[in-house]
Amino acid sequence: MKKFIGAIVAVSILLTGCNKESASTESTAQKPIDINMSLVFSPNELLTQELVKATDKIRERTEGGVNITVFPGGQLPVYKDNLEQVVNGANWIAVEDLTYLGDYVPDFAALAGPMLYNTYDEYVAMMQTDLVKGLEQQAEEKGIKVLNLDYMFGFRHMITNKEIKSSDDIKGMRIRVPQSQLFISTLKAMGAAPASLAFPETYAGVQQGIVNGLEGSVLTMYSTKIYEVAKNMSLTKHFLGSVGIYISPKLWQKLTPEQQTIVNEELSAGALSNNNELVRLEAEYTEKLKEEGVIFNEADTTEFNTLTSRVYEEFPGWSEGIHETIMKELTKIRESSAN
Repeated sequence: MKKFIGAIVAVSILLTGCNKESASTESTAQKPIDINMSLVFSPNELLTQELVKATDKIRERTEGGVNITVFPGGQLPVYKDNLEQVVNGANWIAVEDLTYLGDYVPDFAALAGPMLYNTYDEYVAMMQTDLVKGLEQQAEEKGIKVLNLDYMFGFRHMITNKEIKSSDDIKGMRIRVPQSQLFISTLKAMGAAPASLAFPETYAGVQQGIVNGLEGSVLTMYSTKIYEVAKNMSLTKHFLGSVGIYISPKLWQKLTPEQQTIVNEELSAGALSNNNELVRLEAEYTEKLKEEGVIFNEADTTEFNTLTSRVYEEFPGWSEGIHETIMKELTKIRESSAN
């Protein structure tokens, strides 16, 4: 009898221990995951506002289980340092353009190369191709999981005080560009003399003649009031401004499958909202810029396309023939769209 009671006690202790372990595991699983999201865009920019809305929805739908805090305006590390946080496995989401992802998978930078896309829809379709899915897999093997690539902030054009239709018009002009070799190579190929200048100094730089202009989007021209010192926008569409959203695969695996689904759904919904609003704001701001005396000029994009095609040969890390590969995909996308 004593042995029987002892056995019951032993089983009871064992079950109690299991229950405690189960409770502990459940508690750990339910512990909120706090994640920093870092981006360079200012708080009042469309893309920032859409990401704040998306992360608020994620927090709400996961009942606080996935708590993503957006840090805009470079409050936290950005650019290369941003991606390094992800690769190092931090509780971190980086929002950067594809050129920085190109530091790990070089062909991603080629997808952000000059004179590729005619419309926003073409870009979104390209991001769904097997070509891009393969590159995403390579990135994950390097410690970067791509959550979304569809957020855009507009085509970049020439903003100057002179009409630019061809390479002859831009020849020798000092055009402010970001400190990016891809931008520098592209502007040189177009005929300009690229000048690296901190963006906050650009207004005064144009005003004082330090540079002859800059390149940027309609939204940038309006929101920064650069139209006060530069009255021409030549529609070169030499770059499409877009960003990707990246997380550590190790951190991603800490989320439950349900949480992962919610994150993907809300980031996708946010990209769609962002891009629809981008189209609306571009039309609105174009009219407002015209009221401010801005002249919009059509440019010879065929010539600039030919001139910038050699840029794809200047980056030895990119796959041989990457420009042709991308253009084949775009041709299929365009043909499908036309049918």
